[in-house]
Amino acid sequence: MRLLLLLMMACLAYAQQQQDYCFGKDTERPQTRQFSSKTAYQIVKGTNMDKQYQVPGCEPKKMWIYHRHGTRLPTPGTIREAPRLEELRDAIIKNYRVLRTKPDENALCLIDLTAIQMWKWNASITVDIEEHLTSQGYEDMRGTAKLYQRYYPTVLPSKYNDSYYLFRHTDTQRTTESFKGFAEGLFGDASVATAADIPEKDLLLRPYDYCSDFKDKNYKGEGSEYQKFRTSAIWNRTMADITKRLGFTFLAEDDIKLMFDICRYEQAWRVDRTSVWCGVFLPEQVTVLEYAEDLKYYYGSGYGFEENTRFNCRAVQDMVARLSSPVSPHVVAYFAHSSGLQTLLTALGINKDDIKLRADNFDSMGSRRWKTSQLGPFAANFVGVKYHCPASLEKEKVVFFLNQNAVQLDWCNVGLCNWSDVLAQYKTILEADCDEYYCRSAASVGRASMLVTGLIAAIVYLMH
Repeated sequence: MRLLLLLMMACLAYAQQQQDYCFGKDTERPQTRQFSSKTAYQIVKGTNMDKQYQVPGCEPKKMWIYHRHGTRLPTPGTIREAPRLEELRDAIIKNYRVLRTKPDENALCLIDLTAIQMWKWNASITVDIEEHLTSQGYEDMRGTAKLYQRYYPTVLPSKYNDSYYLFRHTDTQRTTESFKGFAEGLFGDASVATAADIPEKDLLLRPYDYCSDFKDKNYKGEGSEYQKFRTSAIWNRTMADITKRLGFTFLAEDDIKLMFDICRYEQAWRVDRTSVWCGVFLPEQVTVLEYAEDLKYYYGSGYGFEENTRFNCRAVQDMVARLSSPVSPHVVAYFAHSSGLQTLLTALGINKDDIKLRADNFDSMGSRRWKTSQLGPFAANFVGVKYHCPASLEKEKVVFFLNQNAVQLDWCNVGLCNWSDVLAQYKTILEADCDEYYCRSAASVGRASMLVTGLIAAIVYLMH
């Protein structure tokens, strides 16, 4: 009888172990699509362009591209803190194998535990190369260039011409190298292409650097929706569950954040492998962590504050002016950062939810449109393709793509927009003085540099 009881207990323990989530054995790993701005592009990029780029009776003529840089290394603070994970690694192993504080439910599976035990921080990643583009990041850019060239060979010829192409990037290593990766994808050799000079005050690609109004708004400080969510019952329960899962009675939130950050970075650096630190989190826990990130960006660069819709005035005007002009450059490609891309999407009204994201409505916002994992992963790109349609009543049309998905706007026909509707939809922002439209503090440094683009935008609008 005693032997039978022991066997039953062993079977129950084995069955429980089989129920525990195992990241190392999960072939789908859906939570890797929920890593916010540190999501790998290859995981979330669109796969339906074959059906979306073709516009019967129309010929593509021009292209405007706003590209976030590819996968990068961490910030200096994260690099300095990363070796701390080796201490946490040893403590987790001790919890499971010495102290026997492994939880009865939702414990780490043996595969994930062993992977954590074998992990070491890459000591070659030092602060002197902080935020540099990785080899995967370079490939991100090379790959998007080759893909768009495959769909639009007439618009993106493989022979470089400095009047046909206009490239520009910000003054960072990661955007400079992203431009080079993109150029190599188009031309087979990055060295043949040149980028435009970077202005002393880059109000087009880095407007947030010169606007205290934008930088000083409370999007993640005390009283913000982000901080409210981080003190909510669901957040506290999630932190407690992660702590228990690792065998601790107490674990600092900073340690949990560090694990999550390194999980996201490592997964983006090597898309074909698994990061051992991602095994720490159950899929439902990642959903909570993602919502916190979305709240931060929603109020920092998105629709959380109405004035954010006016902030990236210059990029909208530049896009419309470039696509409207009948002369070269025919392809304009900018290489910038997540804040610039997100504020551009916000100015254009893309992926706006009917209900605002708040700390108290997490449970009802699972299908929200504002998901930074989908909007702004590493190497995210927004592309406008202008078409000429000689047989149509509306001879000028445009398709906007976001990460290789045609953007669905209410006033367009399944992603295909009449150019006259574009001009009407964005009339206010096209006629605006961008120095006054949002941030007056930038006016003294930007009026002259943006005068030409503003005039072109105004003339183009009046011509229609």
